[in-house]
Amino acid sequence: MTIFTPATSANLGPGFDSLGLALKLYNEVSITEQKISSINIIGEGSDKIALKKNNTFVNIFNETIASLNGKSLNYKFNFVNNIPFSRGLGSSSSVIVGAIAAAYYIAGFKVERSVILNKALQYENHPDNISPAVWGGFTVNIVSGDSVFTQRTDIDSNLKAVVVIPDEPMNTKQSRGKLPANYTMSECVSNLSHAAYLSSCFIKKDYDNLRLASIDKMHEECRMSALPELFRVKEVAYANGSLMSTLSGSGSSFLNLTYDDRAQALAQALQSEFSKFRVVILDIDNDGFNIKS
Repeated sequence: MTIFTPATSANLGPGFDSLGLALKLYNEVSITEQKISSINIIGEGSDKIALKKNNTFVNIFNETIASLNGKSLNYKFNFVNNIPFSRGLGSSSSVIVGAIAAAYYIAGFKVERSVILNKALQYENHPDNISPAVWGGFTVNIVSGDSVFTQRTDIDSNLKAVVVIPDEPMNTKQSRGKLPANYTMSECVSNLSHAAYLSSCFIKKDYDNLRLASIDKMHEECRMSALPELFRVKEVAYANGSLMSTLSGSGSSFLNLTYDDRAQALAQALQSEFSKFRVVILDIDNDGFNIKS
């Protein structure tokens, strides 16, 4: 079997730890049973020996499949990693969701997305990253007890993501540690109202108001200060047709949404201004992880 798990972009400005969407950039893992376990990696991490000795996907897969049927068999894992590490595009969430879903499938259990999502919460307590990898599209998420509750909607095919990917990674834990311990009432109300309005814009497909809706007062500027060029990324994006320009997850990637007929020009403007960064145009994924036999 082969599982494809999409990249995700979390927070989306004011939706701190609650809003996210899925992108058509996939990590691909093929798994076959064999006598001796083996790991082969193509793409991101292929040069890291540690990933073959202590692989998170394999560890979570083995833990999950053992909990389901009590068996620990040997498998050949072929990884094609397309999602950059530590760039705010959900590489760790792709690993977690993919490993759990694959284990359920190979163990012969029904792969129920709500079950996979709640199992993933045990490894990643930020649902804005794992939920889009499971459901696809735009997701609004809350955690109650040990469960994630999600509302989702598809994104129109004429909306494209133009993603700026710096070569400098950002550590999520360190980035979060730099955030303020306290916020003012005004900052909290601003984020609550903008996150609610942003959700409504996506659900009603009112994409023209995304710029207003995506204003954040809690985390973006603090995180962007670690890589000051990101402030200029937002300026250039809005000057060249972006509907919404936000830090992707904790960074360092920047998510820009625009209409299909503006995507190429926006990407060219960003690439011209930031030649050291990678700029890619991606479709929105509306399906979440996909398993093929």
